[in-house]
Amino acid sequence: MAIHLFSIMIPYKQETRLQGIPVSDGVAVARVCLFNEDRHNNLAANRVEGEGAEREWGRVERAIKLAIGRLEALKRDVAEKIGKAESEIFTVQQMILNDEKLQAEIRQALEEKAAPAEVAVAAVFEAYEQRLKSLDSEPLRDRASDIGEIKRRVLDLLSDMNPSLMCDGQDHCQRGRNRIVVAAELTPTLALELDTADIKGFVTERGGKTSHAAILARALGIPAVTGLAGVHGLVGCGTEVLLNGHTGEVIFWPSEQAKAAIPALRNKVKAESEPMDPVPGLAVMANLSSAADAEEALAFRAEGVGLYRTEFEFFAAGRLLSEDEQYERYRRVVERMAGRPVTFRLIDIGGDKTAPFFGLERETNPYLGFRGSRLLLAREDLLVPQARALARAARHGPVQVLYPMIVDLDQFRLMRSRFDEATAGLDARALRHGIMFEVPSACLQAQPILAEADFGSIGTNDLIQYLFAVDRNNDRVSYDFVPERPVLWTVIGQVARAGLDAGKPVSICGEIAADPHFVPRILEAGIAIVSVSPRWIPAVRRAAAARK
Repeated sequence: MAIHLFSIMIPYKQETRLQGIPVSDGVAVARVCLFNEDRHNNLAANRVEGEGAEREWGRVERAIKLAIGRLEALKRDVAEKIGKAESEIFTVQQMILNDEKLQAEIRQALEEKAAPAEVAVAAVFEAYEQRLKSLDSEPLRDRASDIGEIKRRVLDLLSDMNPSLMCDGQDHCQRGRNRIVVAAELTPTLALELDTADIKGFVTERGGKTSHAAILARALGIPAVTGLAGVHGLVGCGTEVLLNGHTGEVIFWPSEQAKAAIPALRNKVKAESEPMDPVPGLAVMANLSSAADAEEALAFRAEGVGLYRTEFEFFAAGRLLSEDEQYERYRRVVERMAGRPVTFRLIDIGGDKTAPFFGLERETNPYLGFRGSRLLLAREDLLVPQARALARAARHGPVQVLYPMIVDLDQFRLMRSRFDEATAGLDARALRHGIMFEVPSACLQAQPILAEADFGSIGTNDLIQYLFAVDRNNDRVSYDFVPERPVLWTVIGQVARAGLDAGKPVSICGEIAADPHFVPRILEAGIAIVSVSPRWIPAVRRAAAARK
């Protein structure tokens, strides 16, 4: 969610503090360089008809071919400098450019609008951008930045233009060297095609934590804060700025006092994020959204993967994945975790997470609709390939399968039966099967469910939403989304006791697991396993150690 600013310039040399969304750790202070966001404004709309339309289509084909070639070079560079998993970001962009439907729409726009190539390309890509931006899911909204970046890449090639910074007369700002770059959006190109070895940080209006560019910024160790709507138009080149990629605070024209605190601030951020060995009494696992995240989990000494959100692999690819494609991704994570358990949640779409390629109809109340296990039971095309891919991945290490949005024991039994049917002919005996306790009705049946399931995981984000009938994305009722309420802890305690009675492990993988404030209550409730984003592992372990 963007933080909206007043439409006035930041006062000259007057300290101004703003709060954004942290997407890449680190503290930096430097002068501002502005990314040129206006290079494709006012596209010429001269009419082009007859042979001219064919000529314009030839220009589009050439630009697409060149763009794919440049993406291939970027992909090789990223694979060599950062890692193969991160380089797949550009494979996705190549696939979008190669999409026959998209190319057909551009050609149709050329003919119907009788417009130059630039206008047709911009119109088609912007329509896709707007569709993605209108979705509720943050990961899918973040994919809109990929579409916008591809559009700008093709337009740059059509216009023989290079993306650049716009600080006129400041040669040292040409490629962001020793500067903090301020842009409308954090994109992979912005993160890679400038002097990333010397850029001090990024401050942007858009681009979430799950965006491809945020993943690259973290891999490159460049601090980044996003979510400051309008900031690109509110600061001038050369403005001094201090950014904290750990908290999301951005200070323009920081005072001497603020700058003097930087060493202590850096030490604090470093101490809070310093990897820490496991502590007795609380196993801390990692939540992952892609195979690339496994490296971060290991860097923070995770004791395993407590929640692998498999649907995000589909979102990243922008299409359904085959059994073999899923298997390769899952195998990579299992092997990288080297004997540590990996818990894969089956595709959990619906609610705030969907995409056109899943072929779902729009629902009036999607959070209570066709989602989770309900959807999987009706969609063999989703369940069967995934079940088989997971069974094959289990040959490489300990794999656990987590069933989403289970409402009762009968539904778990049916899901388990369908899973077994899907994996017929494969040796799936090593797999362990568990459920997400996120629907109150399942929590009330925790004892009989855990008598049959191998483990359970409490998804507190959805559980709070359903327990208190509150839409967590609705600002008007968010005051009821309160984890401190005793009734929530009563439910958590009941599920934990059912696990202890059955001798089955129960974990928590929701946001409260990552909050050190709640660690004592989690332990008191009888929970001995939590799963959090890798960067929160040290803080959670320190809170657990402090309680001893």
